[in-house]
Amino acid sequence: MKKIRKNHKLSENSRRNFIKTTALASAGFMILPRHVLGGKGFVAPSDKLNIAAIGAGGKGQSDLENFSKSPNVNIVALCDVDDRRCEKSRKTYSKAKYYKDFRKMLETEGKNIDACNISTPDNVHAVATIAAMQLGKHVYTQKPLAHDIYECRKLAEAAKRYKVITQMGNQGGSGDGVRKGKEIHDAGMIGDVHTVHAWTNRPVWPQGLPTPTGNYPVPEGVDWDLWLGPSPVQVAYNPAYMPWNWRGWNAFGTGALGDMACHMMDPAFRILPIDFPTEIECSVPTSWGTDGKEMKSPDGYPAASIIHLKYPRKDGKGDIQLSWHDGGLLPLVPDELLPGEPFGNSDGGILFIGTKGKLLFDCYGEKPRLLPTKLMQEETMPKETIARVPEGHYLQWVNACMAGYGNATTSSNFEYAGPFAESVLIGNLAIRSWNIETKNARNRSVYPGRKKLLWDAQAMKITNFDDANQFVKREYRQGWSLGV
Repeated sequence: MKKIRKNHKLSENSRRNFIKTTALASAGFMILPRHVLGGKGFVAPSDKLNIAAIGAGGKGQSDLENFSKSPNVNIVALCDVDDRRCEKSRKTYSKAKYYKDFRKMLETEGKNIDACNISTPDNVHAVATIAAMQLGKHVYTQKPLAHDIYECRKLAEAAKRYKVITQMGNQGGSGDGVRKGKEIHDAGMIGDVHTVHAWTNRPVWPQGLPTPTGNYPVPEGVDWDLWLGPSPVQVAYNPAYMPWNWRGWNAFGTGALGDMACHMMDPAFRILPIDFPTEIECSVPTSWGTDGKEMKSPDGYPAASIIHLKYPRKDGKGDIQLSWHDGGLLPLVPDELLPGEPFGNSDGGILFIGTKGKLLFDCYGEKPRLLPTKLMQEETMPKETIARVPEGHYLQWVNACMAGYGNATTSSNFEYAGPFAESVLIGNLAIRSWNIETKNARNRSVYPGRKKLLWDAQAMKITNFDDANQFVKREYRQGWSLGV
């Protein structure tokens, strides 16, 4: 792709204006791009955005389908460690070259690629994304942006350094709902927000279980070593981990929080004056075995959790308390909801509580409504002042890539997504800290349990419980590096 400046919805008027204004005066004739000469709907090969997929099955497959809705997209390379999962993508994009190792793909196809979609287990997000950015490739990385806080910070820094178009895959961030919600908030209709609750029905995969055991052969078509990626431990293959139950294990995934908080908490970060929390604490259920002993799995996430984060308001008006609930645990239903009125939707929701009122959203920031909901008809809604994204999250990124860095932006570029994802993942730091066993003065085992953790965002450090800082940044297996 060479210096493309064309939106995928180029109108007939735009074409005529382009023809009138694009000329070489000294030569006395026009030079027209092939998409103009070819007529409406024709896109020249040189005007294509060449995308490579790192992770081509499952969510990666649906990502490619969304990108391919633009006539300007060409899928040129596919990479997946599991031949079985990407069979459909390989048939759909039969001309795309196929690889197992994304590093080999980038090395071989670098000159043919303009952009990369990264849709792998969370464990691999950062190393694959950085590798693509270092080659000057635009990147679309699924949520959560990375596996740990340090990786998020480095990805945000790298996006600026390498000057590429970036987008995290929380598609609600480009939706109309969160924009309408911001207009309602900014009009002062709920006053100053002091409390937020966000919740999800996840996990819908096994979570809160003992570490899997047993010996199993690696399925044909799976490169297990590459699937492990930079994971700090060499785990033996187990069907409990793949193709998608990896989310529940901290070596590979980030649990219910990592999966859904980038959707559910997004309205809070887009609408409210917050960036980094200063305090975090959590509660998780305690499981007991048949022998009466407490069962803890340091390798996995709990079946449910409640996480409380305190954010200083950037406007100086005190703090905002944000509480996260997953695993079926819910906040109190507001008195303003009538019997039978939904509290969010089946996937979850987010509730703002302000000094003048309350604002409720469904999952993805959809369907913002004042409470009681009759106010949506009784009150005059503010005018639309925030630009909508009619093309949606995926094609917004495609169009921005084609416009080029500095000429367009995206809803969840890493400048936004990096700090946001840090706040999400610090909840997992609190969860994993709950499992830490310490010793008291009598050398007896002590579990900190629910402990308020104090966070210094600038230093990326817990200041009152040093054992927790091991979860800020993980070590990689030999042969893997973030490269920054």
